[in-house]
Amino acid sequence: MTYRFGPYTLDPAAYRLMRDADVIQLSPKIIDLLLYLVARQPALVSKDDLFKALWPDVAVTDNALTQAVSELRQALGDDPSKPTYVQTVARRGYRFIAPVTTAAPVAVASAGMSAATDIAAIEAISQQPTIAVLDFANVSGDRELAWLSSGIAETVTNDLRATAPLRVVDRMRVVESVKRGGPELAAVRADLHLDLAVTGSFQRAGSRLRITARVVDAASGEATAEAKADGPLEQVFELQDRIVSQFADALRIGTKQPRSLGDTSSLEAYRAFTEGRVRLESLDASQVPATIADFEKAIELDPRYAAAHVGLANARFWQYEMSRARNQPDAGLLARAVDHVRRAIELERDLADAHATLSFLLMSAGRATEALAAARRAVALEPRYWGNQFRLAHAAWGEERLQALERARDLYQDFPFVHFEMAMVHIARGQLERAEPVLREGTVVQDRQADRKQRYPAKGLHWLLGLVRLACSDPSEALVEFDREIGSGSWQLYGPEFAMNAHDGAGFTYLTRHEPDAAVEAFRKALALFPDHARSLVGLGAALVAAGDVDGSQAALAKAATAIEALRRGGRSSESLIAEAMSAAVQGDAERAFETLHALLDKPDIPFSGWTIPIEPLLAPLRKLPEYQRVTGRLAERAR
Repeated sequence: MTYRFGPYTLDPAAYRLMRDADVIQLSPKIIDLLLYLVARQPALVSKDDLFKALWPDVAVTDNALTQAVSELRQALGDDPSKPTYVQTVARRGYRFIAPVTTAAPVAVASAGMSAATDIAAIEAISQQPTIAVLDFANVSGDRELAWLSSGIAETVTNDLRATAPLRVVDRMRVVESVKRGGPELAAVRADLHLDLAVTGSFQRAGSRLRITARVVDAASGEATAEAKADGPLEQVFELQDRIVSQFADALRIGTKQPRSLGDTSSLEAYRAFTEGRVRLESLDASQVPATIADFEKAIELDPRYAAAHVGLANARFWQYEMSRARNQPDAGLLARAVDHVRRAIELERDLADAHATLSFLLMSAGRATEALAAARRAVALEPRYWGNQFRLAHAAWGEERLQALERARDLYQDFPFVHFEMAMVHIARGQLERAEPVLREGTVVQDRQADRKQRYPAKGLHWLLGLVRLACSDPSEALVEFDREIGSGSWQLYGPEFAMNAHDGAGFTYLTRHEPDAAVEAFRKALALFPDHARSLVGLGAALVAAGDVDGSQAALAKAATAIEALRRGGRSSESLIAEAMSAAVQGDAERAFETLHALLDKPDIPFSGWTIPIEPLLAPLRKLPEYQRVTGRLAERAR
């Protein structure tokens, strides 16, 4: 939605403040501050809350907040002694005091289009030919220019996406496909369901560079368009643009746009960025430090290279994700990643990839409202890219999530997390009969991709299906699904996390089958992967008491309480609350369990908090109580 107060309009989707028809230039941090205050008007917002929202896990002084408020007041023309908009409450915080009205968002639509028109456009895109750009061959075998193989392909991909009415496959998927099946066009075509492909080569002769390229029919290999460009090496950017311009003329697909947003004019910065991106695409954790060094070098050479700032944010985020399953992940890495991508937006406000990346990072930081605004902005800028649609789905909830996932699936078939995130909505709505077929379809994708090393590994679908089957009183099939998850490749990113979840699932299943010793063993396997995982410790406590080991159970539950507190201190309040509810339920304290679940559902910033409540095995003792229906009813209403 947009917020209106006085002559001002605050548009979260566009990430801007306007006075009548004029845009007021503000840094992203000040926009964040204004959004946080306006969204909570007229409530008093404490300084602590603002520090957590604006500088999560980063130590700053009170002066930083005072300066930010001062900049905001200057932008609004607000007098602190007689405030119209931002009121200071001494020693406590700030309050937005102006009347605020809201308007329905148009953010999911492209500029100048209604939402309905935008959906129709996406559906039309799903019928358009799919094209991918393969790495350009280094004909001269010049090691100094080896990076151009990927660099030219990346640039041509971005330019085609901005120009052509085609379904353009992003480079990460192309790289993954080639790693799996080799560079032959037939294999890539079969894997990515291509209609067209761009193949090409480059050759250096002295100080000059020649680039040749063809658009070929992926089935027959026949050329439908050809292009070539020759010139000084330092003019490589212009040469690449000429290639796409020739394609545009030959295929009659529109006019070549100006240089892609976020680009650089420095050849050396471009090289460092390309080499960093290639390392990032390798999905090798050992390459992350070198990746970061590459992006930092690109930024050192060209501080205004927005795409390099986005690349650095992604590299830092990968580091963070490797610590994600801990009770206290390395939040400093996440905060640094957010700062990098905000810098990219300061440099280039219309860079869709920056807004999409920011959305993903903010979701990991638990800032769903801001993440949704960033994702809507990315879709508005570039609606034809599946990644932007998925980032919107990841930040959205209820029906908006389901619609965005459908659009992402139209643009990228066989994307496993579409099924997972669709099922989340159905489960929260209590519609297990709708979640199950979605998950079964997703497990087929997971099994097909089990051995693939890819950016978004297919993980977790067997685990989630197992929980659904267990909630439907089918422990035998649930156990089969948990075993399949455990055996599906724990070496992948997120693999250990979902293996732990599946061991927990097996433990829950054994408890329902009155096999406490087997349950104890399963929970201990989960804890071998993550020794301080709260849910596993609560499950172990339940299993030990069922096995007659009361002292062991109390010790496990005491350790779970410590883990829950660690979650809370680590900023993972949603996880801490649901784990606390489980602990209370296991110990027979239904009143405290329900109180905690309602506190979880009171959280405004994470709309899908508690989505697993209907299938959580440790909450099963609550299901027959009247208050449980009130909890699940609240959850279902949030998921509309």
